[in-house]
Amino acid sequence: MGKAASVTIRIKKNADGRTSLSCTRSDGTTTWQRQDGGQAAFFPRHDLTHYAVETVLGHSSGFFGLVAAGWDLADFGNPWPRGRLPLDANVSEMIVGFLDLERRTGEIGRADDLNALLTDFCRENSLPAPVPISDDELNRVRQMRGEVFSRWDAVAPGDALELAFPPHS
Repeated sequence: MGKAASVTIRIKKNADGRTSLSCTRSDGTTTWQRQDGGQAAFFPRHDLTHYAVETVLGHSSGFFGLVAAGWDLADFGNPWPRGRLPLDANVSEMIVGFLDLERRTGEIGRADDLNALLTDFCRENSLPAPVPISDDELNRVRQMRGEVFSRWDAVAPGDALELAFPPHS
């Protein structure tokens, strides 16, 4: 069995408030994008939430898994040059959205509520029933997210946070 694709994630905090995300794949190719204004405030934490979800839950076909497999950052959104996200990648997106909502509202969601959302999505899209996420797993995702958020907060303007995905590659 061959080695799974991997990616080095680099999120830079610019002195002018902009941020940039670059991903270098194991084959040496790179994709990147810059965020300004409100996007510069939102996307680093959103992307770090993806990292926590996909790492803790072993989602190899989520956002960073797709990037590792060759998707460019410009492929995620209109006009969707590669077509819409594969349906199984949407499971990761939904979990990240659930956690982004927690972050925005300050209200902690329950694993049962998340599992109900995922089950409904899978049923509506003729996907196999998702593996239920336990409260312990959800808390481990939150813990890792908190750790990478702390690392991001400690990044000085002009510097960057670097992470490997998967982390043991």
